[in-house]
Amino acid sequence: MSNSCIIVAGGNGSRMGTELPKQFLLIEGIPVLMHTIRNFYDFDSSLQLILVLPEIEIINWNDLCRKYDFAISHQVIAGGDTRFQSVKNGLSLALDCNLIAVHDGVRPLVSHETLARCFKGAAENGTAIPVLPANESLREGTMSESAPVDRSRFYLVQTPQVFKASILQGSYKQAYISEFTDDASVVEHTGTSVHLVLGNRENIKITFPEDLMIAALFL
Repeated sequence: MSNSCIIVAGGNGSRMGTELPKQFLLIEGIPVLMHTIRNFYDFDSSLQLILVLPEIEIINWNDLCRKYDFAISHQVIAGGDTRFQSVKNGLSLALDCNLIAVHDGVRPLVSHETLARCFKGAAENGTAIPVLPANESLREGTMSESAPVDRSRFYLVQTPQVFKASILQGSYKQAYISEFTDDASVVEHTGTSVHLVLGNRENIKITFPEDLMIAALFL
């Protein structure tokens, strides 16, 4: 059985200050999302690539693929009102596969080394999510009252988050709750533990205008 990757790209341009969704903004003359898809294809050309987009953006994406002559094979499906529903929609296309990765469409800089660790970790343990140790001082509380915490106990979570297909598909059969912030939290709610692997610093989530400049430098 092959492996699948669900790339979720449901963002908008609000925090970027643009009308164009951030996944369609250009880095080095190419839309962010195309960089992301190509990165996974270059890592493993046999991956089933599933792209989840807001329904109103599918036509725009098809136009961009023609404009930039983007020919990497992938399937497209409309997302839902929440990330949970969008991933669930993507899972409907991930059939007869061994491992399923779920990745943020605006993380084009995940390294192949991180991808290898994620897929290897999931194959061995059933689950694997990439993290980085917190490297700055942390405080817990509010702006008016806070206290320091031990940063050695905290990790920054990235994507892709990779799971055995049966684990992820089973987890997404449960009802949505607001505590589901990523796929790991969905899986953990069923009582399944999550295995951590090392991510990479360049694997930033493009959210603000300066992130585009940082990503261009890394590329």
